[in-house]
Amino acid sequence: MNRPHSRAWVREAVRIIEADANRSADTHLHVFPLPPEWGIDLYLKDESVHPTGSLKHRLARSLLLYGLVNGQIGPETTLIEASSGSTAVSEAYFARMLGLDFVTVVPRKTSREKVELIEFYGGRCHYVDVPIAMYSEAERLAAECGGHYLDQFTYAERATDWRGNNNIAESVFEQMRSERHPVPSWIVVGAGTGGTSATFGRYVRYRRYTTRIAVVDPENSSFYGAWQTGALDYATGMPSRIEGIGRPRCEPSFVPGVIDEMFQIPDAGSLAAIRLLRERTGHWAGGSTGTNLYGAFHLISRMLADGQTGSVVTLLCDGGERYAHTYYRDEWVAKQGLDLAPHRAALDEFFATGKFLPPSA
Repeated sequence: MNRPHSRAWVREAVRIIEADANRSADTHLHVFPLPPEWGIDLYLKDESVHPTGSLKHRLARSLLLYGLVNGQIGPETTLIEASSGSTAVSEAYFARMLGLDFVTVVPRKTSREKVELIEFYGGRCHYVDVPIAMYSEAERLAAECGGHYLDQFTYAERATDWRGNNNIAESVFEQMRSERHPVPSWIVVGAGTGGTSATFGRYVRYRRYTTRIAVVDPENSSFYGAWQTGALDYATGMPSRIEGIGRPRCEPSFVPGVIDEMFQIPDAGSLAAIRLLRERTGHWAGGSTGTNLYGAFHLISRMLADGQTGSVVTLLCDGGERYAHTYYRDEWVAKQGLDLAPHRAALDEFFATGKFLPPSA
């Protein structure tokens, strides 16, 4: 990497990535309709409009830039990742933009739809039979080919500049400036790597905002247990049904100290929420958005009970078209043993009364 041409290539690579960010502009901040008499506003930051269709586009850009400025990526570097989801899709997009090979380690049971998206952007999938083996296999591949392991689960919390530089937190607060409650009472996000919650949590402290950070975690995930117990080696060993968030182990990029509150959200509640979102707004989102909304509704109900007004911001993480054959198909939901009806009833009661009383299961 110390060859004379490397610095010139890195400068051009950074320019290409920054030019893509400028073309993409910013993502929209939608208002979710709540009864006006509540005095509370709910906003959804729509990350589905990124070129690769998800919040992970930001992470992938940051990881590539982090590798470039640290001298870890050059013109012949093969990029390696451990991801079967949206992060790998976005990383493949940026790798192709820079003319680099990209390989992601994925579980053999990864859906064909996700594999096709990764391959569409020129990436290759390397399969493992045991999902937990993704990490060590990615390390092995990078060492074997002299490539760079992007390692989203370690570097997500440090690759993004939490002080600003148009990160998602700075973008949200800039867009909120003209709203009636410009400083949100709560920001609600999920945890897939921990990078997004770390960015928001650090930013609001750095800028001295009173905003609190709530993190929502799906069933089977380890982040909630790690936050409750303080054990950063906490693991469930179980996969999440809500793609993009939830992990079988607490990942290194999870920063519990910047989180004010956590909720564990039932998967059936997440899916009931995205169906309600589509009916009430026309926005078609993935399951992690439903997890966010379910947590936001809980907080809004609590604000109402306490006589508070204000604003709540959460994320629309990716589009629902990727999940047309799963989360939006009744047959798939039934096969998972999930019953959405009690959660939908609780959501309808919330909008009628302002009281959110989720079922116990």
